[in-house]
Order: sequence, then structure tokens, then C-alpha cells
Amino acid sequence: MDIFKGKNLGIFAGGLLFGTAGIKLLTSKDAKKVYTSCTAAVLRAKDCVMKTAEAVQENAEDILAEAKQINEERAVEEEAAVQEELDDFAEAENGGEPEEL
Repeated sequence: MDIFKGKNLGIFAGGLLFGTAGIKLLTSKDAKKVYTSCTAAVLRAKDCVMKTAEAVQENAEDILAEAKQINEERAVEEEAAVQEELDDFAEAENGGEPEEL
């Protein structure tokens, strides 16, 4: 039993010492410089990602506008083709004579 108490006491003391040294290390000037440098790098990376996202969004908007234009032109062409077929059908029913309005 005495061995376990001594071992537990040693583990507790080691943890306390390690924790105290860790806190001092984390709050040192050198550590603050590292934190500052890392934060600056993250901010630069964020700016780069945001610029890329904006470029992708602009390209997507351009693609969408062009796709809508293509669909509008296609609809006009299809409507003209349907009208031409109707005109041909009406002309064929009238025996080749143009329809009077």
C-alpha cells in the first residue's frame, strides 16, 4: 500500500510541475510571437481563400447568365420552327394556296 501512495504522490507532483512549467511556457514572450505569427498566417490564408471564392462566384454568375441567354435563343428558334411547321401544314391543307388573313 505504501508503494501505491508514494507512486500516486510522485505522479501528482510531476503533473503539478509539468502544468506549472507548461503555463509559464505558454505565456512567455516567445510563445506570444509564435501565436502572433500563426494568427497572421491564418489571416493571410483566409484572404487568399476569400479572393478565390469571389472569383469562382463571379465565374458562376457569368456562366449562369450565358446559359440563360442560350436557352432564350433556343426557345425562339424552336418557336420559329413550330410556326414554320404550322404554316407548312396549313398550306398543304389549302391545296398549296397561301392562307388569307
